Amino acid sequence: MSANVYSLPALPYAYNALEPSISAQIMELHHSKHHQAYVDNLNRALATHAAAVSKNDIAGQIAVQSAVKFHGGGHINHTLFWENLAPAGSPETMPDSAAPTLVAAVTKAWGSIDGFKAAFAQALLAIQGSGWGWLVSEGPDRLRIVTTKDQDPVVGAEVPLFGVDMWEHAYYLQYLNGKAAYVENIWKVINWQTAEQRYRGGRDDTFKVLKASM
Repeated sequence: MSANVYSLPALPYAYNALEPSISAQIMELHHSKHHQAYVDNLNRALATHAAAVSKNDIAGQIAVQSAVKFHGGGHINHTLFWENLAPAGSPETMPDSAAPTLVAAVTKAWGSIDGFKAAFAQALLAIQGSGWGWLVSEGPDRLRIVTTKDQDPVVGAEVPLFGVDMWEHAYYLQYLNGKAAYVENIWKVINWQTAEQRYRGGRDDTFKVLKASM
């Protein structure tokens, strides 16, 4: 049995494209070092799992599950994260024009975009330790704000519309312990167009950015 092999996805923008909200230094380290490490470790874990399957080694298959979950989640979450960011001031970052259907649903759920942003920020800043905050869809006009621990991805039928990485490596070099400033500035580079496409599509459409080669 051979394992799927995953690779680091290219960013759809330059490392400095999200400044000043996210510095080029952070983006380069985050993408080329942190995300690359998740990909490398996922591939090793999957190869180990495939070898255990070929040997009918159930204990070996079980032993590697935590590594697959952690590094696979890291690859999933970061791949989705890069796609739900865009340079500040670009058309994709304008919610009213880039995401009219989603904005209508958000307004229905939280009263306004500002009301939603406040609720989302509260959820992000309440994360203890490392994790992610997500706007997810459970269907038309069924939106929720959820958080996931460490590198746990959004699973089940929910569609992650956009996420915000709250690990320290996502902001510390620029914001130090000022998480609130990071959360405030991230809104300037949220790609609402991608969120709209995910909302109007489905889980398969959202996760098609995750590619493996044999």
